[in-house]
Amino acid sequence: MRLIVNLLLIALIGLLAYLVVNSIQEPIEFKAEKDKRQNAVVDKLILIRQMQEFYRDIKEGEFAPSFDSLVHVLSNGRFRNIKVVGDPDDPNFTGEITYDTSYVPAIDTVKALGINLDSLKYIPYGEGATFEITADTLTYQSTLVNVVQVGTPIKTFMGPFADPKYAKYDNSYKPNNMIKFGDMNKPNLSGNWER
Repeated sequence: MRLIVNLLLIALIGLLAYLVVNSIQEPIEFKAEKDKRQNAVVDKLILIRQMQEFYRDIKEGEFAPSFDSLVHVLSNGRFRNIKVVGDPDDPNFTGEITYDTSYVPAIDTVKALGINLDSLKYIPYGEGATFEITADTLTYQSTLVNVVQVGTPIKTFMGPFADPKYAKYDNSYKPNNMIKFGDMNKPNLSGNWER
């Protein structure tokens, strides 16, 4: 009888020790994994934002409405390079001001930066999921402007930590919210992680 009681006490102590260690370990693992995954996604969004700015330079103000058009234009488009000879802002300049325009293939710049356009649309840790991309025009303060938004719900890349129950370790954690840059209601390319 005494042996059975001792074995039950040992099992109870083991269970309590496991629960204590797990209650300490789980929030630490969640925070580390959340930071790692979110930083990878933010880095990718910053890269996509840069590629959208390249696209805008080539297409004179427009943004890419899809990754297919983004890749196509960056693979086949050209950047315009204007060299100004003379100083148009100098009131004392008396010579002729000339503009020399040349074109540089955009793909050369993309390759020099080491960017793989084919993998641009894939979300890190997203198991093949792709970013949502939307581009359009809207009238903002009586002016027609181009807008873009690229992002994904946080739960897409959080894997086993996508459950809202993990909000108990981080009050700001809302897995259904989007991590994104841009805005479809105003001309803004800021990321919501930058606020």
